[in-house]
Amino acid sequence: MPLYLQSVLEASPLRSGLLLLPFIVTGAILGVLAGVLIHRTGHFREIMWIGTFLLTLGFGLFISFDAYTSTAKAVGFLMLCGAGSGILFEAPLIAIQSQVEQQDVASATATLSFIRNIALSISVIIGGTIFQNSMNSRGPFLRDAGLPDNIVHLLDGESAMANVMLPSTLDNPAWELAAKEAFAYSTRNMWITYTVFAFLSFVASLFIEAAHLGTEHTETVTGLRKEGTKTETANP
Repeated sequence: MPLYLQSVLEASPLRSGLLLLPFIVTGAILGVLAGVLIHRTGHFREIMWIGTFLLTLGFGLFISFDAYTSTAKAVGFLMLCGAGSGILFEAPLIAIQSQVEQQDVASATATLSFIRNIALSISVIIGGTIFQNSMNSRGPFLRDAGLPDNIVHLLDGESAMANVMLPSTLDNPAWELAAKEAFAYSTRNMWITYTVFAFLSFVASLFIEAAHLGTEHTETVTGLRKEGTKTETANP
């Protein structure tokens, strides 16, 4: 998202960070509210349905971002996507903890955290690859718009991320618009990919087993499992 905010909306790095606050704050607030709702009702499956749906809808709306998108529209869609992300912060953890034996809760929690971290790394790689390949494919379009080869070279896949502020420095309005359209096209391909992943998560959430969190608790002693030992008595 900062790629789009800086290249197309001409936001400075500081302003692009501020524009992400609606996403972060909305996610934090909805995450707390979802936790309170799960605590009071004992239901988490419906919460995950809502979260994955909002996440899919939010990424799907990102696909409409183009060279003419307003800041207000971007912020509004960011809040919607942030709501889905925040709702899903705690619910999957509670879901997996409720489906395993008490002595396996720690292992299940660590596994979920590991999967999230790996998925984040893979997501960055996939998104970056899609963005670079998309910018490479826009080379002929930029040349047809009249951009000289030295500027087109600065906007190719390997250099585009380092030159996100370049469109705002172009004096020719036609060149500026063409560069913005190239960035918008490339980020749009990322949003399509992430929308597919979000939709798959929504479909997967439909298969989560129904469970109701109760008030009964089972105490489990943590630590190493004690093994039986034999005591030998030496003869005097």
